Amino acid sequence: MRILLLAGAFNSLTQRAHAELADRGHHLGVELVTGGTPLATLVPRHAPDLIVAPMLTTAVPREVWSAWPCLIVHPGPLGDRGPSSVDWAVHLGAERWGVTVLQANDAMDAGDIWATAECPVPAVGKSDLYRNEIADAAIEALLTAVARFASGTHRPEPQHTLPATRLLGRPRPPLRQADRRIDWAADPTETVLRTLRAADSRPGVRDELLGGTWFLHGGHPEDTLTGRPGELLATRHGALCRATVDGAVWIPELRPARAPGEPATVKLPATLALGDRLPPLPEAPAPLEAGDGPRTWTDIRYHEDGPAGFLRFAFPGGAMSTDHCRRLLAAYRYACTRPTTVLVLGGQRDFFSNGIHLNVIEAAADPAAESWANINAIDDLVHAVLTTTDRLVIAALGGNAAAGGAMLALAADEVWCRSAAVLNPHYRLMGLHGSEYWTYTLPRRVGPEAAGHLTARALPVTAARGQRLGLVDRILDCTAQEFGDHTGRLARRLAAAPGIQPRIAAKKERRESDEARRPLAAYRADELARMRRTFFDPDAPYHALRRAFVRKEPPPGTPAHLNAGAAHAGGTAQVSP
Repeated sequence: MRILLLAGAFNSLTQRAHAELADRGHHLGVELVTGGTPLATLVPRHAPDLIVAPMLTTAVPREVWSAWPCLIVHPGPLGDRGPSSVDWAVHLGAERWGVTVLQANDAMDAGDIWATAECPVPAVGKSDLYRNEIADAAIEALLTAVARFASGTHRPEPQHTLPATRLLGRPRPPLRQADRRIDWAADPTETVLRTLRAADSRPGVRDELLGGTWFLHGGHPEDTLTGRPGELLATRHGALCRATVDGAVWIPELRPARAPGEPATVKLPATLALGDRLPPLPEAPAPLEAGDGPRTWTDIRYHEDGPAGFLRFAFPGGAMSTDHCRRLLAAYRYACTRPTTVLVLGGQRDFFSNGIHLNVIEAAADPAAESWANINAIDDLVHAVLTTTDRLVIAALGGNAAAGGAMLALAADEVWCRSAAVLNPHYRLMGLHGSEYWTYTLPRRVGPEAAGHLTARALPVTAARGQRLGLVDRILDCTAQEFGDHTGRLARRLAAAPGIQPRIAAKKERRESDEARRPLAAYRADELARMRRTFFDPDAPYHALRRAFVRKEPPPGTPAHLNAGAAHAGGTAQVSP
């Protein structure tokens, strides 16, 4: 079918819907919708058989939904209505939630039901929940609805006929900052955590801190450090520890309130955001190898299970700053001193990596210099992975990976993906050529022609298509919560396999042969020469694209590449042999 996607942004769920529907042979168009988008004019150009709205914050106009069947993906269970569904699920501590696919009509979220799916609600942040359990349910319900529509025989169920026993949700108002307020003098840790997690990516929790107004993003429990409720206790890797009435929480990121007439502010590591306002606080170290002690937070952990080592990391939004990259490299080098034959890199739920940290770069006094430092730091990490020849390295992607983060995964010997992961192995939408040795690793896996298509078309790829192309070696069909255990079992089995040592020896020989053919230093030099020219050219599109991205500025229209099809106007990228 010809399916037109209407979305407020080409976000994670829209990307996954696009990739999943494309995998099933549908012909897709995309229109990104703002308040002023002339949908009545744009939609006829696509001549769709069906319209799907995976993520839409504005109403579909009557002249569109009355002329074409339009399915809305609402991230709430049957009976739920309102713009803050996932926020309420986390804020209220719901154990189960759901997604409803309904037909657009005059009333928001009140149309006939085409499909529903339920999901659990683990103790994670809203954005993590949305990208994983909610997205899994959304795709299940959406594919069911599309199949029912294609059958031509299914009739959707009017909501007003549903018995009360089937309605798991109810209409709810927007979750406002007044509802999200934290009372540091009275709220226990679990209440504070739910409040922070219900706003972790957007909009954050508005609060007063050190004489300023800030939005708090993210929350993790701390059971050892204590103090006067609301007091700042310590820092760790850019995060702040703040006391509650019965413990403390770690807050990784802050965003200053926007002043009238000023541009949108940028979310940053908490200590970086506070800058000179931050009083002297102890830096509370966390052991790299943590056992089953009291709850605390750190973004990098290492543990072993027999001959398998596991280096887990989780950075907010998947972005890796210069500091993140350097600390992860130090942890990786430590892991390589351990007597293991298999090393798993990643393996957490949610993002693997999205490459360099554009927010930190944007906030830097010299964004060009910080861009250069960041790309060199992540290149150093990728180089360490590529030159590890005494064990097998597995990149385990429990969630999405993009740009340099996707290329970091390709540096490993094998790439294991949760079936729901979406890959974006390209850079050009940020005006960059890219580095991370991709001109070596991507063609090595998929061939020069496919590498050119992937980087030029710049479209999302499902794990299943990634496996067909050669980007992915193993797909794990499991939930986000199960991914860590599944990768653990597979890694232990691989490490104990009788053929592991011959595989390691063969890997070493291939690396030596490739190095003799063309040194890694040559790939890096060519890539970085292009990156340097871009970073230090103030007129390069990268700077405006980065600024718009981090400040969440809506695009002036739908980017051309989303509707370019196979014959992308940009041609294919030039890839080194």
